[in-house]
Amino acid sequence: MAQLTQRAATFQRTLSAAAFSVSSTRCLNTASTSPITVETSLPFTGHKIDPPSRSVETTPQELLSFFRDMALMRRMEIAADSLYKAKLIRGFCHLYDGQEAVAVGMEAAITKKDCIITAYRDHCIFLGRGGTLLEAFAELMGRKDGCSKGKGGSMHFYKKEGGFYGGHGIVGAQVPLGCGLAFAQKYSKDENVTFAMYGDGAANQGQLFEALNMAALWDLPAILVCENNHYGMGTAEWRAAKSPAYYKRGDYVPGLKVDGMDALAVKQACKFAKEYALKNGPIILEMDTYRYHGHSMSDPGSTYRTRDEISGIRQERDPIERIRKLILSHDLATEKELKDTEKEVRKEVDEAIAQAKESPLPDPSELFTNVYVKGLGVEAFGADRKELRAVLP
Repeated sequence: MAQLTQRAATFQRTLSAAAFSVSSTRCLNTASTSPITVETSLPFTGHKIDPPSRSVETTPQELLSFFRDMALMRRMEIAADSLYKAKLIRGFCHLYDGQEAVAVGMEAAITKKDCIITAYRDHCIFLGRGGTLLEAFAELMGRKDGCSKGKGGSMHFYKKEGGFYGGHGIVGAQVPLGCGLAFAQKYSKDENVTFAMYGDGAANQGQLFEALNMAALWDLPAILVCENNHYGMGTAEWRAAKSPAYYKRGDYVPGLKVDGMDALAVKQACKFAKEYALKNGPIILEMDTYRYHGHSMSDPGSTYRTRDEISGIRQERDPIERIRKLILSHDLATEKELKDTEKEVRKEVDEAIAQAKESPLPDPSELFTNVYVKGLGVEAFGADRKELRAVLP
């Protein structure tokens, strides 16, 4: 009997040691910065340029941070949907769920000294640039603690210190501004680049081609990123563009088509584009991506595409699920650990919303700030031109 008890105790110790060994190995793997080489889901397609390698180097840390960051972005956008329906967010609101791989992959390839400027689907880009959930939700709800002091709303997020220049409501207007940022970088000899982002709906705008022409003439470090989610407001790309191969649209400017649902492919393409633009001038990246929500909150998103199409993309190409599979296949975390991460993210978002609701509304005097140069002495009058309303600060 004593022998049996001793054997059982020895067996138990062996099992515990083995479990500890597996657990410590996983911890070691997770914290490790040793490279893992992964092949992109699809090859890159180049226009007037040789595409980069499909083999991408990553690390356990990077894969886990990709998963967390994308889960946080997804949760933020789903929460914004609920807040909009509860009438706590007003006006226009364009959500980014489905396109998160573009935001995280791009950030992984660049620094905060590089600039990003985008259109009105800007919440997740702002988060990637170092913005906080509180700043995001407070801005969405028009509160004082928002990144634009509650005066910009969903379409006009901004974080200059993070190299994020908006959030722009006019279709395509951010591209000439982005080329202007690239001009400043070249003039200052900064060795940084600007990513000017736009959608397939804006790809037919004339100002885009005018700006691209100037950028090419002056060899500006401008990377034009077309986030092709295949639908404008409610128009499929094939109904709006005779040539929907947007990466070829630059003609004399090289381009690259990228699987925008693969964070590692986006990272590889952006790293390649940055190196190219610093030496040679502009390049176009077409990110083949997909939005799950409608164009904006006023668009159900199901009148011009089928629900089967949306669910098919979710099952086959979802960017978060792709990273989840990679993490599990390399034994970097368990399914439970990833679910715990998602729970943490949900809690983080809920806490930020509660804080944002407590944030005060901007003072009415804020209506008159950031309009004219400070100290210019501009007077604002009422409609009858007789009663003096305010002297602008």
